[in-house]
Amino acid sequence: MTDNGKLGPSTPIRVFLLDDHEVVRRGVHDLLEDEQDITVVGEAATVEQALARVPALRPHVAVLDVRLPDGDGVTVCRELRSRMPELACLMLTSFDDEEALLDSIMAGAAGYVLKQIEGSNLVGAVRTVASGQSLLDPSAATKVMARLRGEQTKEAEPDALARLTERERQILDLIGEGLTNREIGRRLYLAEKTVKNHISRVLHKLGVERRIQAAVLATETHERHRQAGD
Repeated sequence: MTDNGKLGPSTPIRVFLLDDHEVVRRGVHDLLEDEQDITVVGEAATVEQALARVPALRPHVAVLDVRLPDGDGVTVCRELRSRMPELACLMLTSFDDEEALLDSIMAGAAGYVLKQIEGSNLVGAVRTVASGQSLLDPSAATKVMARLRGEQTKEAEPDALARLTERERQILDLIGEGLTNREIGRRLYLAEKTVKNHISRVLHKLGVERRIQAAVLATETHERHRQAGD
């Protein structure tokens, strides 16, 4: 990388692979290694392995399976980008899942592709996110956000936010920033279990079932306050 964090013209793209299926990892590894400008610097089959190995290997791109035996790739993306903001995460999944797409966007992923993608297109996707561009389809993201806003309108009461305590409002704001329970705990000096209990109460008070709905509500609240202050 150059001083400004960009890849130099002769710098190989360093890629890390996370997938619990060895056959998938081997296939993607061989596909990428056939390209002169790409090198695979490491692999992992679990969340724990990835979080331990990626920071030491300093890849430019992490190709992350969304569903894993000990967690999920979205959490890995969020955790790694909190430590390595320059890392481009490319989410790879077998499922066309709208919620996983929105979770990926909020976690800071640079791209989201299905495993059915053609090999040449996956290589192109790695190059795209390595160059600093996004592969997330804006229309898909807009559609998901609109669906969640519709649920919010039906499910969340107008004065729901007023019922939150100051601590619960802090936690809702941090959910809106895409932080994990662990990261929220560190920020507020709380145990992870305590954060989880607070989040359960926040969801109940807001009249929503999913964390991602609370995150959308937090984002929209911030936007309304910003506009009111303009």
